[in-house]
Amino acid sequence: MSEPMAAVEEFILGRNPKLDTLAGDFDLIDSRAINSLAFVEFIFLLEELTGEAIDPEDIDLDDFRTLDAIEARFFKQKAA
Repeated sequence: MSEPMAAVEEFILGRNPKLDTLAGDFDLIDSRAINSLAFVEFIFLLEELTGEAIDPEDIDLDDFRTLDAIEARFFKQKAA
């Protein structure tokens, strides 16, 4: 796991003490691991980790649904 993705996982686990680990395909939205109150803070974290602004008008919840989706949308594009 990359360092940015470790920070993402740490953020989510830190706000969900009932979760010990997160599988890459675990649904973060339906499980409420990322709820509406934490979502804005989560967006700020992703902006800090990627160095790019995230336009709220362009948000697709599927990009945030799983760790795999987050990595593909925000981190693998940079590596390509």
